[in-house]
Amino acid sequence: MLMIAIIPSVDAAIIKLTMEGSMDIQITHPDSAIIDRTILISFLVENNGWEDKQDVIFVFSPDDVIIPIEDNEIQIDKISAGGSYGETIDFRILSDASPGSHFVNLEYSQVLLANNEEPQPPTHANIAIPILLKKQPKVTIHTMTPESLFTNAEFPFTVEIISEDIDINDVKLEIIPPKDIDFRGETVHTFSSIQQNVPISVTSRIITPSQEISTQYKVPFQVIVTYTDDVGQEKIDSKTVSLVMRPRTFMELTMDGGIWIGDFFIAPYVSLGTIIGIPAGAIISLAIRRKYYDKKPRRGKK
Repeated sequence: MLMIAIIPSVDAAIIKLTMEGSMDIQITHPDSAIIDRTILISFLVENNGWEDKQDVIFVFSPDDVIIPIEDNEIQIDKISAGGSYGETIDFRILSDASPGSHFVNLEYSQVLLANNEEPQPPTHANIAIPILLKKQPKVTIHTMTPESLFTNAEFPFTVEIISEDIDINDVKLEIIPPKDIDFRGETVHTFSSIQQNVPISVTSRIITPSQEISTQYKVPFQVIVTYTDDVGQEKIDSKTVSLVMRPRTFMELTMDGGIWIGDFFIAPYVSLGTIIGIPAGAIISLAIRRKYYDKKPRRGKK
């Protein structure tokens, strides 16, 4: 008689089996594991019957990516009535494993001693241990920026980092702007720890050069995150964000609600009445002036 029960827990699952002669088997294994790491699978056999058992054997037939590091079997010469035996085996998950469901298959066998003397024919059972393989944990970097930049202005630059698989420690977030771009605020942020699936965000402000430009070009920003993972290894993830730097048009709306009209800036905290009170002639004058200077021929040097 063979009875199997799988009991999930927070970090592991337990497979329980009852074999002939009240031999109770308990296998504790991880629900999931990360590719290119080592996992532990524990085996406990308890003889709760009144007859001894001998030649108790576990033989592993793992798949191509989860393999035992040393021996591929457990051999127990004898377990007396009321006795037990336990052992933990290390398995290696190969680096080229594919994410998804995998199984460690094993064959169990035992010989019951009738009246503690006469060996009976061996009893066999095939057991499949399910393990979900996951990719190496990675920190995801999200950035929230304007679609484009123009000169002599400020723009928000927000970075959000999230670790979906594990808690991470000793986290360092660094923003590296181009040489001609300044930042208002810190470009390096540190966190002692970040919990799994808890996003952390920081916002700085880009300060663009004051000198006007005539053509657009791209400016790269690099975001680098260094951290220590759940097994004490230092990891680095990064992201490059390219923004377009373009000439400023006559009227521009900033992301924080400000308005550029020519060279005149209306701050976002200026009241609506103040904006309405700006003489229309001043705005028209700015437009005519810019148009005039754009068309005015430049004198060449003699």
